[in-house]
Amino acid sequence: MNTDTKQGAQDTGCVREPPPPARYDDLQALFLNCTLKRSGEESHTERLIHVAAGVMRAQSVQVEVLRPVDLELAPGVQPDMTGHGFARDDWPELSNKVLAADILVLCTPIWLGEESSVCRRVIERLYSRSGELNAAGQYIYYGRAGGCLVTGNEDGIKHCAMSLLYALQHIGYAIPPQADAGWIGEAGPGPSYGDDGAGYDNDFTQRNATFMAWNLMHLARWLKDAGGIPAHGNQRDRWDAGCRFGHPDPAQR
Repeated sequence: MNTDTKQGAQDTGCVREPPPPARYDDLQALFLNCTLKRSGEESHTERLIHVAAGVMRAQSVQVEVLRPVDLELAPGVQPDMTGHGFARDDWPELSNKVLAADILVLCTPIWLGEESSVCRRVIERLYSRSGELNAAGQYIYYGRAGGCLVTGNEDGIKHCAMSLLYALQHIGYAIPPQADAGWIGEAGPGPSYGDDGAGYDNDFTQRNATFMAWNLMHLARWLKDAGGIPAHGNQRDRWDAGCRFGHPDPAQR
């Protein structure tokens, strides 16, 4: 093959990637690694987090990765459980970080086909503030983008993603397309993500993690530029005051 032919072949590929359509350096992303392992112990889930977080960091997004297992998150669905019989509750501090982030990514291993107990505790505590309102009278999590990452060596990526993404959108997060990614090995005992490089060469996982990162950044960019979801037809205080936003009276059918 001559040089001209080689150059022509290269031009049909992605030799020169197009520039991003926007800047993302004013965005904040929070990855909650709901591993059962405390910081200092190696986490397979965190290995996959590095992929999506790396994409965001390359665009100067402010990324923070935390392990809720390091914290004392009391069980319950109140914003601060120290007022409900618990001596300590680290949720209020973590909740402030959640609310400061434009992007929230829930990350979990799979155990018995489900997300980890730590992840379920985080969802319960997210729910504890879901009834609060923002300055526009909308539920407090409106205007933020959410996604999830799942790892394991047993089936269940889509099942866990379905549960996590449903919970996020129910409390007010906006979910972009392809908002989840994950990796599992063969069913049954075997290597987890990153063991001897397992999964690093899996194009499906690497592609989806990259797409998820970009879709979250795109959606967060739109939401931030637009000032969040438009505040019409979704304000609880207005509904409570009698506004009905075009809702038909079912008694008049």
